[in-house]
Amino acid sequence: MKIVKSILGLVLVGGIFIGCNDTKTTDDKPKVKLDGKVLLKQKCSKCHNIDFPPKNFDNEIAPAMMTISFHFNDWFKANTDAERLSKQQDFVSDYVINPTVKKAYCDKKMLKKYGLMPSQKGKVTKDELRAIAKYVFTNFTQDRLSAKLKALEALNALPKGERLTIKYRCVSCHSIDKKKVGPAFKDIGKKYRNNISNIQNSIKNGSKNRWKISNGATMPSFKNIPSKDIDTISKWIVVNH
Repeated sequence: MKIVKSILGLVLVGGIFIGCNDTKTTDDKPKVKLDGKVLLKQKCSKCHNIDFPPKNFDNEIAPAMMTISFHFNDWFKANTDAERLSKQQDFVSDYVINPTVKKAYCDKKMLKKYGLMPSQKGKVTKDELRAIAKYVFTNFTQDRLSAKLKALEALNALPKGERLTIKYRCVSCHSIDKKKVGPAFKDIGKKYRNNISNIQNSIKNGSKNRWKISNGATMPSFKNIPSKDIDTISKWIVVNH
């Protein structure tokens, strides 16, 4: 199960942003492969929330990237997805370098809230902007949001202890009922049902050679996990298995 960050809400606002994998010539330099995801973080995250879905909208100074993507799919009409994406890339690569109120796809209320985006000339190239736009408009979609929210709903339905094993990646080495690198949670629960402190100590300080089935694999220490979370995980292992 994928870990999905929590979402507090969607803010339907207009605006435009700066900053997919595209291979293009950047200015006069040789062809390079532009990674839209990396560029999005480098060029846009200072002002725009680039989480998908956004975790929150506190103190935002620009629209969340997801919101922009959703609105752009409404604003740019086309017969095909490829045609719409091309129009979006053309707009972004022009607007971010030379923004004007006349060009902006947002109402007066939104312009007043965020102000006109400052020109990013010299900070990002048009080829980089096209790569960023391609990544955003092909990944920040309603279908992918629906899938993430469905996964979030399933995650939230789990007991807290199980959610924490996902959060701290305990499931990389353990599963509920089958041996992986380490023993299954159900086997740990059975063995230490009357001595939960052994589970807590193993999580916090690590252990070795407690399980023959692990073939000498070492349980690393997780001192970074808060004690209250270690207690919750340990109790879940014992109570539910």
